[in-house]
This record gives sequence, structure tokens and C-alpha cells, in this order.
Amino acid sequence: MNWTIFRRMASAVVIAGALSGILLSGVQQLQVEKIILKAEEYEKAGEAKAPEHEHEHAAQQAGAPAAAAAHEHEHEHGGDEWEPADGAERTGYTVLANISMAIGFALMLAAAIGLSGRQVGWRNGLLWGAAGYVVFFVAPSLGLPPEVPGTLAAPLHARQLWWVMTAGLTACSLGLFVYARAWAWKLVGVLLLVVPHLIGAPQPAVHGGVAPEELAHAFIQATAVANAVFWLALGGLTGFFYRRFG
Repeated sequence: MNWTIFRRMASAVVIAGALSGILLSGVQQLQVEKIILKAEEYEKAGEAKAPEHEHEHAAQQAGAPAAAAAHEHEHEHGGDEWEPADGAERTGYTVLANISMAIGFALMLAAAIGLSGRQVGWRNGLLWGAAGYVVFFVAPSLGLPPEVPGTLAAPLHARQLWWVMTAGLTACSLGLFVYARAWAWKLVGVLLLVVPHLIGAPQPAVHGGVAPEELAHAFIQATAVANAVFWLALGGLTGFFYRRFG
């Protein structure tokens, strides 16, 4: 890769990623953040009740005062992990995380555009963004929908492996649909698309959570809208700046 192509890609990636990350943060503040904060209230309330009940039960069985069990619980959980404070600090870290993520995804889009060898503008970029939305959100969400805090889930490592497999196979499937000419390869694309869902996403032994079901459904809808806006913006901006700096 020569320096001109690299500079074009880098410029498009950084600007498109930064703008899309900021846009995503704004949409999250309007739709998603309030749902997360509400779910965290239920989660903290559930965490406060569960240990109290467990320690009282253990103390009754051991014949020890409940106060001693409560003191032991406070001692064990006194060193909670650090988390940003609500308000400006939390918002700032969220914006930085979103921008970093968006730049990473923009780099993948720009690399795919470059490998395709096709002319691209903001209109074509919207199609690339829509493909990214399907690959990185829609397909994985069919098995692992977005979850509010306090939702029971399968082990993180298993979920991450399934997510990566699903996104990778979905991307290969879309690539075969668009670029392959032989119908045999398109059939392979169909198989790749359904394989992760035939295997099935890892699920917890018991389903449920501390937040109301309506809140969980609202979170899925809000997250779907936020990601749609993000990916269309990222694709359109990446295509626009890729062509502009070319």
C-alpha cells in the first residue's frame, strides 16, 4: 500500500469515526442512557437484598447473630471495583469509548472498501454501513439480544466466542452474496448465514433479571435504533471522506 492510499484511509477513518462516535453518544444520551440508569437502580436494589437474605439465613443456621453476618458481608465487599461517577465523568468516558470503537469499525469499513476496488461515495457508504449493522448488530442480536444491567447471562467467554463467530460468518455470507457469481458460492453464503444460529448462542441455566421485562424490551428497541443511526452515519461518512481525500 502506497503512502497516498494509507493517508486517505487514515484521514477518512479518524474523521468519520470521531463524528460517528459523537453522534452515537448523543443518541445514547437521549434514548439508551436513561434505561440503563433505571435498570442499574433495580440491579443495586437486588444486590442489596440478596446478600442480606443470604447472610441472615447462614447466621440462623450457624446460631450466630445476623449482625455478625452483615458485618462480614460489609468486610468482604468493601473493596468494590472503580467505576466513573454519574454525570459528566461517566458521559466523558462513554464518549471516548464510543469514538475509539467507531474509529476501529471505520478502519474495517475503509479496508473493506479498499479491497473491493469499487468507487465509493456517501450513498455507497450507506450500503456499507447497513452491511455493518447487519453483521455486527442484527445477526448477533438474534441469539444474544442486548441486555440491561442485572440480566442473567451465560459465561462471558462463551458469549464472546459466539458473537465473533456470528459476525465473521455473516460478513463472509454477505460478501459471497454480493461478489460471488456462481450460485454454488451463494448457497455457501446461505449456509454460513444460518450456521451460528443452528449451533445456538450460549444461554444461562436460568433466564431472568431484576429489571422489569418492559424495561428490557425498551432497551433492545432503543439499542437497535441507536446502532442503526450509528452504522448508517459511519458508512456514509466513511464513504464521503474516503472519496473526498482521494
